[in-house]
Amino acid sequence: MSNIITVAAAQLGPIQKDEGRDVAVARMVRLLERAHQRGAQVVVFPELALTTFFPRWYHEDLNEVDHWYESELPSAATQPLFDAIKKLGLTVYLGYAELAFEADETGAVRKRRFNTSVVIAPSGEIIFKYRKVHMPGHVEYAPARKVQHLEKRYFEIGNLGFPVVRAPVGGTPVNMGMMLCNDRRWPESWRSMGLQQVELVMLGYNTPSLNMENKGFEAHHLRVFHSELSIQAGCYQNATFAVATAKAGNEDGHELFGHSVIVNPQGEVMARTTTWDDALAVADCDLEMCRLGRTTIFNFALHRRTEAYGRITEQTGSVEPPVWTSREGSL
Repeated sequence: MSNIITVAAAQLGPIQKDEGRDVAVARMVRLLERAHQRGAQVVVFPELALTTFFPRWYHEDLNEVDHWYESELPSAATQPLFDAIKKLGLTVYLGYAELAFEADETGAVRKRRFNTSVVIAPSGEIIFKYRKVHMPGHVEYAPARKVQHLEKRYFEIGNLGFPVVRAPVGGTPVNMGMMLCNDRRWPESWRSMGLQQVELVMLGYNTPSLNMENKGFEAHHLRVFHSELSIQAGCYQNATFAVATAKAGNEDGHELFGHSVIVNPQGEVMARTTTWDDALAVADCDLEMCRLGRTTIFNFALHRRTEAYGRITEQTGSVEPPVWTSREGSL
């Protein structure tokens, strides 16, 4: 049995605030058709693929933003996408804003909002769901910022962990995992899935070309570098492929940097988009490549030392180390 699967990063150009889901879905269907023509079996769309990146807009009343969310999949608006998935026989990652009515930590059922992704089988069934864990941004309006980043206002922290599911792609079983945007910058995201022998990480993001905090610590030309650095390191250190797909271009007057990539378990970029429009990057992934790292340098059973890592889960913020004092006086 072949262990080679063909994957595609289906980058979306900008989706403007006044454009409806019908516009986004029609563009996504066209990308699915193009990906199918190029032999892709797995297609990965960006984070919040159905709408503009609405957390840049402030609303005092959260009920006013409900129209950006999906309360069911498929819905009437997204049915054409599911129809295309079934017609073309593709496995698809979809990022979207989820509106759920479910119990919270106290057991009370209430309206809950998550930044979510799902993997959809060629049958149209949802294989599994992920909710974003590492939420950037802020809760309240920040007057000093040129652009708001209100993810912490509009989304709860994901409560599903980092699941990995073994599911078929064609005749090949694949260990699949998901993350969203800022999760890629946190090694804990990758390692949580690496410990489940993940072979394909699917990731969607909407990342601005400028760091809007304006604190001068991240130059414009380093934004893409830092993104790819995180993905390449995560793949190498966990012996996995990744398909990382961006939203790109000038969206509502704000630039998203694009640069979708497909990375192999050696940390090499196999394919990359080079436009700010709707675009595909396609690559063949031989899952046997995952075996080398998993059985040598990153053989976790042989080499991990969990007794030395307690601080990682016991402590959240950083603390200063103890000060060394010599016998002849203080430091």
